[in-house]
Amino acid sequence: MKLTRKETTQYANILKLSSWGFAIVFASFLFLYLGYKIDDLLHTAPSFTFGLFVLALFMSIGRLYQDAWNAMKQAKKC
Repeated sequence: MKLTRKETTQYANILKLSSWGFAIVFASFLFLYLGYKIDDLLHTAPSFTFGLFVLALFMSIGRLYQDAWNAMKQAKKC
């Protein structure tokens, strides 16, 4: 079965968007760890832990939305 260019592009977009789940989880845990270490170093409450975690979530989800929006625009062009 030979895939057309449009089908290949659609599958590539699905794969790219589904990889964002891994990226969101990885960024969240990384920023949680960094926030915990900063809080431990500065003897602060969970300020940095919570702040960096929220930052990672918002930035990751924002990039996911931007990537999905661009993929949708590109799919309409084909």
